[in-house]
Amino acid sequence: MLLRFPIRAALLCAAFAASPSHAQDAAPPQIAMSDSEQAAPDMPELLSMRERAEVIDRILAKRLDTVVPQIMREEGIDMWVLMAREYFEEPVIATMLDGQSMSARRRTILVFYDPGEGQPVERLTVSRYGLGDLFEAAWEPGTQPDQWQAVADIVAERDPQKIAINFSDLSAFGDGMTLSQYRLMSAALPQTYRDRIVSGEILATRWLEHRIPEEMEIYPGIVRIAHALIGRAFSREVITPGSTTAADVEWWYRDTLASLGLTPWFHPSVGIQREGAEGMLRGDTVIQPGDLLWTDFGITYLRLNTDTQHLAYVLKPGETSAPQGLTDGLAATNRVQDALLESFETGLTGNEILARARAKAIAQGLMPSIYSHPIGYHGHGAGTPIGFWDNQNGDPRGEYALRPDTAWSIELTSYNAVPEWGGQVVDFRSEEDAWFDGERVRFLDGRQTELTLIPSE
Repeated sequence: MLLRFPIRAALLCAAFAASPSHAQDAAPPQIAMSDSEQAAPDMPELLSMRERAEVIDRILAKRLDTVVPQIMREEGIDMWVLMAREYFEEPVIATMLDGQSMSARRRTILVFYDPGEGQPVERLTVSRYGLGDLFEAAWEPGTQPDQWQAVADIVAERDPQKIAINFSDLSAFGDGMTLSQYRLMSAALPQTYRDRIVSGEILATRWLEHRIPEEMEIYPGIVRIAHALIGRAFSREVITPGSTTAADVEWWYRDTLASLGLTPWFHPSVGIQREGAEGMLRGDTVIQPGDLLWTDFGITYLRLNTDTQHLAYVLKPGETSAPQGLTDGLAATNRVQDALLESFETGLTGNEILARARAKAIAQGLMPSIYSHPIGYHGHGAGTPIGFWDNQNGDPRGEYALRPDTAWSIELTSYNAVPEWGGQVVDFRSEEDAWFDGERVRFLDGRQTELTLIPSE
């Protein structure tokens, strides 16, 4: 079955190449949020690269106009200075580049300044290369060859009271300032301004975690793309029981994404749980009838990420459904999901939500493991984690408070004995992307409540 893929890929590539590009009208398909998930949904239409850049720029402009002023004013910061070097990206700057600026160039410096009194926040770039129309160029190397002095001059002209730079002992997202750049910037600043430097960790986190309405309009459709590809992966199009290996399916994902101009943010995973076998089988293990399959798959499209884990059962000859014990195991995992969704509350820390959800699940006789995380510009996104698979008792990183208008990967599992497998304990992993509006959590494109069934003949 896998040998047919190159022909399919070529046809897809030709179709996309032939599509006319109308950047002004670029709009990805919009799918309404739903708690119900379609089995093997159709693949949404993808935009051309030019159209994708136009969507990215439109959303970025709105975010810069709205999110940056909001978070700076609420955090009491009047200047935020960001720096990145070519091939050494700063995680926040990487999300502020326009659709044609694919990385920092030489040294890219961005400066945000809030003059107060309701005036617009200035957006300046102290860089050799422009950033579309999103930032005002504020450095002329021919006049002032010292880039750091140019930054110092901007600071002195505006006299900010708090200068935020991104450093953090805890969060990688708020730790983009390197030691060398900090030393160079500090050397150019008078002591008066060095004393006003504060951490921009919270600004970085809030910028990255906050989703605006324009993003949430397209996010369900992005998740639908991932669901459609998983539906194909977990089908006879890709899997021939007795022949296809777990690794074959993983590389089918990679080849398919490449043909579509999509990017995985991690190598896809496929595992097999089998009656009488311990743990998760992987790699060159051949998929057989009677196997419970698991996949973990995530893509990046229009700068937003997905993260999904689904389960499938390979029917034995003559079977029309999965053993009841496997069906019950997925249902138990759905109940753990419910316990977690009911535990979300604005202002609670991730650790508090974790403890609340675990208590609810355990009270129902479930055996949960919860390790959910924010998602957005990064797969494992900025914000408070809710548990880790190797730590169910709270973590310093989980002391950050939950905020509204954030997207989530509801990732967890429950362990259940399967009577048909001699009481063998099976790991029923699930992961679905969702949205927290401040009051409740909604899945972006539903959640899996029934095992995908793959015929063996």
